[in-house]
Amino acid sequence: MKELIQVQQLFKSFGNGEKKVEVLKGIDLTFFEGERVAIVGASGAGKTTLLHILGTLDRPTAGKVLYGGRDIFTLNEKELAFFRNREIGFIFQFHHLLPEFNALENTMMPCLIQGISKKDATLRAEAILSLVGLKERLSHKPGELSGGEQQRVAVARALVLEPKVLLADEPTGNLDSRTGESIFVLLQELNRIKNVTLIVVTHNPNLAAQLPRQVLLTDGKAFG
Repeated sequence: MKELIQVQQLFKSFGNGEKKVEVLKGIDLTFFEGERVAIVGASGAGKTTLLHILGTLDRPTAGKVLYGGRDIFTLNEKELAFFRNREIGFIFQFHHLLPEFNALENTMMPCLIQGISKKDATLRAEAILSLVGLKERLSHKPGELSGGEQQRVAVARALVLEPKVLLADEPTGNLDSRTGESIFVLLQELNRIKNVTLIVVTHNPNLAAQLPRQVLLTDGKAFG
């Protein structure tokens, strides 16, 4: 497989002086195109911190993150926002859908931010919503959808621009076990169909075990 993301000597700390907390302590990792990876570890181990840095939502204290050999943290905030919008899809435990917009409109948002025409954005959103099993629910607002359906909209929104990387932070954590399992199966199906690199933070050992690779975070270091 081709290397997609390289993490080199990544450090992240919060606070200063006596209140300084070192969360990540020199992490080296490589992620490959199209692979499926679970990031696991105890609560407070830095899993979400690592995911946010991989997603350019936060900057490291030191170290590099290379996408296709490009050091993305040399970009300014505007360039980084454009890169994030185009290359990375995010799914969170809480779906963060806009309640006043329906499923189609929520899914279109990344396209409109990118400057894609409303017509093309609509076509893209309809296609990906159909792929995640919501063809009949396009006009429904979040309040009219089940928790699993809302998370499927969030998945569709994350994939509508066909990013190379899909980052999921406890994507099933707010769902019952059966619905969560169906979402996890969906993510793996989309990984195969789209060849998107799937990186999932999860506390659930049963879900993590379904992925071919597990990265364990402990004491600020990464193994796996």
